[in-house]
Amino acid sequence: MLARLEAHVAEQQRFAANASHELRTPLAVSKALLDVARTDPDQDTDEIIDRLHTVNTRAIDLTEALLLLSRAGQRSFTRERVDLSLLAEEATETLLPLAERHGITLETGGEVTPALGSPTLLLQLTTNLVHNAIVHNLPDGGRVWVHTAPGPHSSLLTVENTGARISPQQASTLTEPFQRGTERVHTDHPGVGLGLAIANTITQAHNGTLTLTPRPAGGLRITVHLPPPHLPAGR
Repeated sequence: MLARLEAHVAEQQRFAANASHELRTPLAVSKALLDVARTDPDQDTDEIIDRLHTVNTRAIDLTEALLLLSRAGQRSFTRERVDLSLLAEEATETLLPLAERHGITLETGGEVTPALGSPTLLLQLTTNLVHNAIVHNLPDGGRVWVHTAPGPHSSLLTVENTGARISPQQASTLTEPFQRGTERVHTDHPGVGLGLAIANTITQAHNGTLTLTPRPAGGLRITVHLPPPHLPAGR
């Protein structure tokens, strides 16, 4: 019990340190850009404004991700009956333009899969998994498979993708905040290193489990088991 407590404290300390570093970076860049604008009157103002906008957007995205992570961890949400297959369709439709721009084929299938939880958080969970599968993929010709299936003891959501080979040890760290398994192939959505951490926290808040399994040919299979409605998740 003491070992678990120490591990939890160490994890929280790492998270706080990483979050502080990630938040400090855009603020430092913004300060540097403002200093340049103030001291160099010949600097291209439009370019500085564009760069400030990009940095500020990253800071906002990171802050919102941290708030979402905190909210999910506190389990302060209303639970409703949802269909995971509909959430999968919505997530893939939203991210289809990103996939098409980079030659990634998205495939969605499965049956009606009822679960009990927050529609907003479960959609975020699904979107994060699909987004992660797209940006960590092959440079071209990659594939992403999204599948849902009901069961007597769990409602199943699976997101699988092609990509670089990942070791089991590496896969085991990917749900820690600010961890990335490989360099992102598609950098127009840089992210903040919290996608899988948020997905894992949302899953745990619904009394579910999230498992990452490296594919022999490369890429990952991410499997989420959630309690079905007749086995409601505890608050």
